[in-house]
Amino acid sequence: MDEYDIIVIGGGSGSQVATAAADRGLEAAVVERGPLGGACITRGCVPSKALLHRADVVDEIRRADRFGVEATLDGVDYGAITSSIHDTVYAKADRQERNLDEATRVALYRGEAQFVDDRTLEIDPNEGEDDPGEIRGEHVVVAVGSRPVTPPIDGLEDVDVRTSDDVLFLDERPHDLVIVGGGYIGAELGYFFGALGTAVSIVGRSDRLVPGEDDDVSEVVTESLATYCDLYTGYEAAAVEEDGDRVDVIAESTGDEGDDRVELSADDLLLATGRRPNTDALDLDAAGVETDDEGHVETDDTLETTAENVWALGDVLAAQPFKHAADYEAEIVSANILDGADRAVDYEAMPHAIFTSPQVASVGRTEADLAADDREYESTLVTYDAAPKGVILDAGDGFVKVLSGPDGDLLGCHIVGPDAATLLHEVVVAMEHGSGTVDDVAETVHVHPSLNEVVLKAFDEAADRPYSTVPDWRDVSAE
Repeated sequence: MDEYDIIVIGGGSGSQVATAAADRGLEAAVVERGPLGGACITRGCVPSKALLHRADVVDEIRRADRFGVEATLDGVDYGAITSSIHDTVYAKADRQERNLDEATRVALYRGEAQFVDDRTLEIDPNEGEDDPGEIRGEHVVVAVGSRPVTPPIDGLEDVDVRTSDDVLFLDERPHDLVIVGGGYIGAELGYFFGALGTAVSIVGRSDRLVPGEDDDVSEVVTESLATYCDLYTGYEAAAVEEDGDRVDVIAESTGDEGDDRVELSADDLLLATGRRPNTDALDLDAAGVETDDEGHVETDDTLETTAENVWALGDVLAAQPFKHAADYEAEIVSANILDGADRAVDYEAMPHAIFTSPQVASVGRTEADLAADDREYESTLVTYDAAPKGVILDAGDGFVKVLSGPDGDLLGCHIVGPDAATLLHEVVVAMEHGSGTVDDVAETVHVHPSLNEVVLKAFDEAADRPYSTVPDWRDVSAE
């Protein structure tokens, strides 16, 4: 039996723990059955955002006349777009595999792992790979990621459906498409296909898209997506049926308003109803690793599971299903295994973004969170046209919303509009490494004219500074 200091199950963010161990002179192993890099590289964030960038370009061309620019869109080579992105991301996965293969003191096993006992694994090798039998690690890291959820819809087993795993690299753009799911995956893909000309219908159970966001955010996203897609919010897909080359979807109302049911028909059906952790094939019981009812691994604050020296990170946790969160968790696990640091995870300033049009970025609490906790707070909302660059960009409904406590403590920030994901980061730094108050941003000099002045204006108002010199361009434009 081959023995290692650290074994990582999963070739995504968790592989960083293995390479960190190897850099310390330890023997490490990575077990992965699919492409290296995890879902993010080949079927998640990277290819989807590359597609969304193309949608942004198409959208800007179509709206160029608002800037006095005459432009026409002659066509979109859809197949060329998807094949180019496919080749790029899989080349990245291949490079990552070569790097692991060539790394000193890191063994790469291509196959599926299953626990035999607390830290012993049996490897079921991929076709063509040698059978290594069992391997054992002093420490084992569970980082196997997640996969799309298949909801209980009548007739679904008899219909060809797509998920975010396979819809990104279609050879041809669907003429029409039904998306079941109103979360960030459904919203992003609805915007992409809608912007490129597909007739998209989105069916979502909540009365608004991205319902987990702050209410002001989800309201703007819903209104915007309605210009690209037909929205059936407050509906749940109840049954599906193939009709020749098409798919019929029956959606039933989840509320008391509107029609009791609607019938939709499309070339393709896309399920975007969430993801579930890939822990069911690991036989975690054999290792003494406990999970919740949905299969998420239970850990303490240091990310150690209920089994000693078995750790977990990434989508197998229920906390923050983002690639950047998994990278952060890999850092925590590395420090705790290699240095005995006993570091605890802290998600208070964990940001996230949604790449629709407009773009969305958020960190911290929402108003609904604070109200549910009966927390005293103040809400300050400033629109993009409060800054000159926002006026220049004609940012529409864009805004920066600051949630603060009575003493100016920074509780949350939500940005909707161009470059929202970039603008948010000064807020994240203030929450994580500053004093944690609105003054951290309000008292920082910002470049003029820059889009960051929108953030400055919002925090300036939230701080209520007596000698503020931050102008409000909404007053200037009104004159």
